[in-house]
Amino acid sequence: MPRKGKMYSLIIALGCGAGTGLTLYFTGACGYGWSCFFGVLGFGAVQMGMGFFLQKKVKAAMKAVEATLLEGQKALQAKMQRWQVRPPGSPQAAQNEIARDQRKFVEAALALTEPLHRFDRWVPMMKRQIATAQFQLYWMIREYRKCDALMGKVLCVEPTMYAMKMARLYMLDRPTEEIGKLYAKGSRRLRYNQNVLLAAAWSWILVKRGDVDGAFKALNAALKNSDNDTLKANRDALANNRTAHFSNTNIGDTWWALGLEEPKVKMQRPRMQWR
Repeated sequence: MPRKGKMYSLIIALGCGAGTGLTLYFTGACGYGWSCFFGVLGFGAVQMGMGFFLQKKVKAAMKAVEATLLEGQKALQAKMQRWQVRPPGSPQAAQNEIARDQRKFVEAALALTEPLHRFDRWVPMMKRQIATAQFQLYWMIREYRKCDALMGKVLCVEPTMYAMKMARLYMLDRPTEEIGKLYAKGSRRLRYNQNVLLAAAWSWILVKRGDVDGAFKALNAALKNSDNDTLKANRDALANNRTAHFSNTNIGDTWWALGLEEPKVKMQRPRMQWR
């Protein structure tokens, strides 16, 4: 068995490339230079061919997971639309039913992620891609302990993932400095207005931990790369010693999805983007 982490696709491509070059050289079909050239060419061709085939397989499997989520969301939306005509017995009963329905289709999607592990030894970073998908799915149903087990493996390639990790570190009462380092890392090289959720979460955490001055400075810095009205309003509230007016409510579903606060009126949780 190959050592842990060794890619079968790389081994096969290297074998084909080396075999091509050695065969051409020892049969006298080509000199040393041309044998090396065709060996490298053979390696590249095999690697590209296998990569294309494997990515096609992985994308098909990922689409099955996404389709399960979409179908579940559509069914949930249809039920909520029916409730607008004929409301359920009580808001609490409706809320519980929504949570049960969401758990069902999220668990169905999670079950579809496990077979993806068959690509672990064939596709680079596959384990981390699966971990990222599972992390977001578990987050949707608030299985935070399972998120904890995956947190060190996930790929953070967009602000939402950084915000979710920051939220979880806050829930775990981790040091503010640790959360700040994650915020700084996630905020680098973001395009204009891509920092809104991150800045909202970080300033909220600072306010909750009593560092109002730090939250004001963070919002001031964030507004150099954003013109978001919520960030502006919160910055102005802190500047005028009106901490009670600090609120991320207007950010909407993406804010509630972090689980740091509960909306006063229960809202359907959004489908997380994990690809």
